[in-house]
Amino acid sequence: MLEIINETVSFLREKTKFQPEVAIILGTGLGDMVNDIEIYMSLDYADIPNFPVSTAPGHHGKLIFGTLGGKKVMAMQGRFHFYEGYTMQQIIFPIRVMKFMDIRYLFISNASGGMNPDFEIGDLMIQTDHINLLPNPLIGKHYPEFGDRFPDMSESYDKELIRKALKIAEENHIKVQQGCYVGVTGPTLETPKEYQYFRIIGGDAVGMSTVPEVIAAHQMGIPCFAVSIITDLGVPGRIVEVSVEDVQKAAAASAPKMTLIMEKLISGL
Repeated sequence: MLEIINETVSFLREKTKFQPEVAIILGTGLGDMVNDIEIYMSLDYADIPNFPVSTAPGHHGKLIFGTLGGKKVMAMQGRFHFYEGYTMQQIIFPIRVMKFMDIRYLFISNASGGMNPDFEIGDLMIQTDHINLLPNPLIGKHYPEFGDRFPDMSESYDKELIRKALKIAEENHIKVQQGCYVGVTGPTLETPKEYQYFRIIGGDAVGMSTVPEVIAAHQMGIPCFAVSIITDLGVPGRIVEVSVEDVQKAAAASAPKMTLIMEKLISGL
């Protein structure tokens, strides 16, 4: 594993001659955030040694290097999911690469369904916690280079970044929610009773990503900040049939607000 990671890192360093400070993962329908990045170089995942390839709708499959908010960033325009048939080790492989690239912060976005009755479609939810219903990505052989075998997860999402983001949202009159994200396998969208169950166990929103990435990053000591865009509702009496196209459209509509918060947050690092 370490040899494979080092091979990919060596390729990226040689190819880009670029040292990013911040990594960004862009979820379903949110790839257009790269339009705000002053791009230095863009690489297709297929051209990067050992990198998986995105197959999910709305995920462009490009690794972007450039500047955002005055900071050097690397942005994944598309991520990898368990439902695509990838192993957990493949899903978190880019996170391992980021760490070995000396990334200092990780910013994550996703589209999710909201179970909290106070949520509306288009809301931004800053993640304060998660519930993992996916296989744990740390199962398997342990490498001390990645951090503790049994990492504490009591503060998976950086409280100082959350505090700053809330202040930025208030100053720019952007409505934001806070809550717990439930990570599930997909690819089916949730039944009404599944939504009810996720709400009962403490979830505010549900999606098919993010949690493995945060677990891997947290193990390696990378501070994480994550935002969910609520693209559909799993609230009794408000559940309607939803397509992937609906999710992408709702995510794209709220993406500018998310981009503003992230860009200002990154610029203040």
